[in-house]
Amino acid sequence: MPSNNTHTQSSMALLRQDSPAPAWFLWLAFLGALRVAAFSFHLLAHLALCLRRPKDLRRRYGPWAVVTGPTAGIGRSVALELASRGLNLVLVDLDLGNLREVSDTVRSRHAVQTKTVLFDLSLVSTAEDLGGAGPLDVGVLVNNAGVAKPGAVYLHEVAVEAWVRMIRVNLWALTEVTAAVLPGMVERGKGAIVNMGSASSEVIPSFPLYTMYAATKRYVAQFSRSLHVEYRSKGIDVQCQVGVAGARGTWSMTGSRDEAWEKLR
Repeated sequence: MPSNNTHTQSSMALLRQDSPAPAWFLWLAFLGALRVAAFSFHLLAHLALCLRRPKDLRRRYGPWAVVTGPTAGIGRSVALELASRGLNLVLVDLDLGNLREVSDTVRSRHAVQTKTVLFDLSLVSTAEDLGGAGPLDVGVLVNNAGVAKPGAVYLHEVAVEAWVRMIRVNLWALTEVTAAVLPGMVERGKGAIVNMGSASSEVIPSFPLYTMYAATKRYVAQFSRSLHVEYRSKGIDVQCQVGVAGARGTWSMTGSRDEAWEKLR
């Protein structure tokens, strides 16, 4: 029994010792606390956005929205969503049948006006030819049209004309259409520009066999970031929505890393 008492006393003595925690443990605890705090902040921010009432887009930006490439996929969904928020639509695409179909669908579901512009964005002088839509109070521009074909190939395997067409749609047309609507937005002191980017230029360091596509989308991302800084003081919101392959969701990537679509909610 004395040996047991001695063991118990030794254990109690060890427990009573106030030895400081090692530095590496304190550093890991600090990093863990920062991580938890950051996660909690983002969670609360998302909860607040979910509980917030939707923004009146018509009053905030203007009565008309221009959507390029609105006949399928993300573009079609965006067009229908904007119409549900009360915005009239200018729909720009190169397929007349699809344009008429999406225009009829929008007007059958929502009490808004639509204008269709049949145009190939791979052509030059985009801004002048889009003038056929008429002088409208454009408050929202969605640059959704894009070219991904010819797909996964080596650069030398495709005729250069195909790459030029991709550049014209993904880069030149986007720039021209944006430049065409910006003066009116600046004059009114309000507006929103949403550009469709790609995870191929942001999430992964390189995208072999899709080199030209990723390069054009990298331009879209930097273009959007810079415009965001240039025009935010003029009441114009600029976003780059980054879509993930195989997913329908997007997230926003502007100079301030705004939440996806939340500036437009």
